Amino acid sequence: MDRGESGAAPGGSVAVDRPSSTWWSAGLGDLTGRADGPPLGPPPGLVTAVQGFAASIARHSERLGRKVEVDPLALMAARARLGGLRRRGSTSCGGSSRLLPAADGWMAVSLARPSDWDLVPAWLGLPGALDTGDWSRVAAAVGGFGLEELVGRSTGLGLPVARVGERRARPVVRDATAGGIAGITTRRLAGGRPPSDLGELVVADLSALWAGPLVGALLVAAGARVVKVESSTRPDGARVGSPRHFATLDDGKDGVAVDPATTVGLRALHRLVEGSDVVITSARPRALEQLGLDPEGSVRNRRPRLWLSITGYGDGPGSGDRVAFGDDAAAAGGLVVRDDRGPCFCADAVADPLTGLAAAATVLGVLADGGDHLLGASMADVAGGLSGGPGSSAGRRGSR
Repeated sequence: MDRGESGAAPGGSVAVDRPSSTWWSAGLGDLTGRADGPPLGPPPGLVTAVQGFAASIARHSERLGRKVEVDPLALMAARARLGGLRRRGSTSCGGSSRLLPAADGWMAVSLARPSDWDLVPAWLGLPGALDTGDWSRVAAAVGGFGLEELVGRSTGLGLPVARVGERRARPVVRDATAGGIAGITTRRLAGGRPPSDLGELVVADLSALWAGPLVGALLVAAGARVVKVESSTRPDGARVGSPRHFATLDDGKDGVAVDPATTVGLRALHRLVEGSDVVITSARPRALEQLGLDPEGSVRNRRPRLWLSITGYGDGPGSGDRVAFGDDAAAAGGLVVRDDRGPCFCADAVADPLTGLAAAATVLGVLADGGDHLLGASMADVAGGLSGGPGSSAGRRGSR
């Protein structure tokens, strides 16, 4: 079930019922800019946009019976706060991603898993094996290629790499009921009444890491019963990578482990999906197909009534097989900041919490409207809709 920490409340759950922070009071300046330079502010419009997501979540959840107020900037900073992470400029806060100069621009490269490092020689045409952590050799090789060739050479390898700004888009209306959110697709497949109480709903959360689990956490806060479904042989990577963060996102959820590689486990997975009202996934389309899961067919049969698929780049041609994590997806959308030395990462894996907030606002909005829906969230495109337009990625140095 392939495809990061939310604000910790007193009980270890996602941060709700708190006044909104500023970029600086939330600690996001400590996560943006170079380690040896001043903290940088956000791209223009980003703070207003995420506050709009939070307002939508509050409004739609109130329509469904339990108002959920979140501090979106605290959510964006929470994984780093729990993990003691700091800004590192062109290296991500978590250390597994880099912004590297290619022959004609900048690439974002994430090598978080040993398997990623194993694939780099095939991607860059390097002789022999590559030592894990040998970023100097990666950087030297990337500098010899153009951006388009680097993206093209990654096709089929499953490497999380992106050209900085490749998914930048004009920002659109950022309310789930007033024209949609950039990067979120909504298809209404049938009409129907909204639930009278979210406590009636069962949500199967098959997602991993940050964006999808954040949606599930917000649905828990709104009163739904959420079941966290993991593979017994391949559990959520956040359990190991960000265990305290994992706890905040999955507090209040029921837990089920299945082994989809076995007949018994696969049948159990299908029963869980068919017995749910809402399903959240963060697997690529091919992975869902291999599991025998058909989002559109399931929603047309009304079990579940709503399916949310969160992916790196959407399921369109040339995009469905691409892999993304929060830092490289943000860079693909142009959601970076710049100083006179070049681009820097904006906060920590920021496409993850942004996508989670945007998707949660949309899920709650369509639930409040009623009907059966198929939703898609592209992390790179959500970031692209928030990057402020061409030339806007320069952060404000040290201003508070």
